[in-house]
Amino acid sequence: MRNIIFKVCTSLALLAILFTTAHAQDNSIDKIIAVVGNQVVLKSDVENRFLGLQAQGYQSGSVDLKSEIFEDLLIEKLMIAQAQVDSIEVTEQEVENDLERKIEMYIQRIGSKEKLEQYFKKSISDMKNELRDMTRNDKIKQKMQAEITKNITATPAEVRELYNNISKDSLPVIPGELQIQQITRSPKITDDEKDRIREKLRNFRDRIMKGESFATLAVLYSEDPGSAPRGGELGFTPRANLVPEFANEAFNLKPDKISKIVESEYGFHIIQLIDRKGERINVRHILLKPHIQQEDRTAATQQLDSIADMIRNDKIKFEEAAFYYSDDKDTKNNGGLIVNQYNSSSKFTKESLAPAIAKAVNKLKVGEISEAFLDDQRGQEAYKIIKIKSQTKPHKANLADDWNQFENMLKQQKQQDLLNKWISEKQSSTYISIDDSYKNAKFRFKNWIK
Repeated sequence: MRNIIFKVCTSLALLAILFTTAHAQDNSIDKIIAVVGNQVVLKSDVENRFLGLQAQGYQSGSVDLKSEIFEDLLIEKLMIAQAQVDSIEVTEQEVENDLERKIEMYIQRIGSKEKLEQYFKKSISDMKNELRDMTRNDKIKQKMQAEITKNITATPAEVRELYNNISKDSLPVIPGELQIQQITRSPKITDDEKDRIREKLRNFRDRIMKGESFATLAVLYSEDPGSAPRGGELGFTPRANLVPEFANEAFNLKPDKISKIVESEYGFHIIQLIDRKGERINVRHILLKPHIQQEDRTAATQQLDSIADMIRNDKIKFEEAAFYYSDDKDTKNNGGLIVNQYNSSSKFTKESLAPAIAKAVNKLKVGEISEAFLDDQRGQEAYKIIKIKSQTKPHKANLADDWNQFENMLKQQKQQDLLNKWISEKQSSTYISIDDSYKNAKFRFKNWIK
């Protein structure tokens, strides 16, 4: 669910952080300007976002952008404080996945990884490190909002009433959308390469058993960018958020003990248990990823070319081929149909597609099969063929074709109303202190000042 309560777009705020750190001035004098529960807001938090957003040409809908930013931060801290009370947490893998999506979105906007690094004068790795805390907070906010609004529903009668109350002149234009099916083949890793990785991890394990620090080796050698800078530590994570092979081994460990080598979809791991609280564990791990040989890439491409030819020659349906041949567990049982993770539907605008898929789509008509292409946006190399299952043209919204949009519109209105009520209630029951220099800010919600 998207953050519907925050007026300053999170993606813009993230870009503002990158911009201000890339063009940083001396900001050594700082102070706390608000306390919300056990959370603090710093003056630099407001100033950095303000300068970055101004530099990007962001136009506030309100008369006071700083007030808008400040109140968004107060709401953020209110939600994070309550999330701690409710034991709502995010894993490092969730944070890393969100960072990957955001960086990919920025690359798509600016044109290339090299152009992005040049613009912000820093590496992708440095960008991730600077955005990590803000991304973690954003993820906590999403989970807290989802918890608050989880019982919101919209009945058919309510959806029709909403539609009938909208002036026909005010109905939005719905952009063209596509449904896309895919078949994925990941290059196979040779047994020799797997043996090489296992031997390297066995060596690490022996060194740890002889007294070397697991955390130090993780910093030096782990290929998990999310946890390596923290000595491989993932933080307390529920079993459900770990891949099964990893979870089964980790939950059977005793504190400080080192696991055997574990193979998962991400590569090969050794794991050390730090602590366990019921069905949540905190572990360190070292991840090594096998290297893919060029002949394995060629083999995956040739397999997809053969599958595409069989589909084009009516020897097999696309849906059947996806079931029998695709490596993507998320789509193979669904006829290869890709689900839009942002709205939980199977429809995408061209602008919302991953770059590699968007490029392939531009060469296709409905029903056509693409040539094999590389798509490694998840950080895992995979080759794909795709098919446009359906495509709609831009049109004035109507209930017959766009029921889901109106249903979502109604749910968002209800969610906003409930979140407004929740904020007002939590303001009354949460310790809040605002610095005198910010008490004249133009707030949307009353009761920040007590």
